Amino acid sequence: MFDRITFDPNIMGGRACIRGLRIPVSVIVRQIAHGAIFEEILEGYPDLTPEDIRQAVEYAAWLTEEQVHVP
Repeated sequence: MFDRITFDPNIMGGRACIRGLRIPVSVIVRQIAHGAIFEEILEGYPDLTPEDIRQAVEYAAWLTEEQVHVP
């Protein structure tokens, strides 16, 4: 489902990263939240592809599907 999202304890402490690179998903999602467009992100991280960014956003959206049970 998320073939571009990797977890490796030796890379960024095991945080969700893009394709084993030292680029955490959270960094990409935060930039989008602050108004960055794909082109700006790709300029700052030339190792990324548009699909990497899309999957980072999809992964973040998937994480928010968590159900919270309030007593």
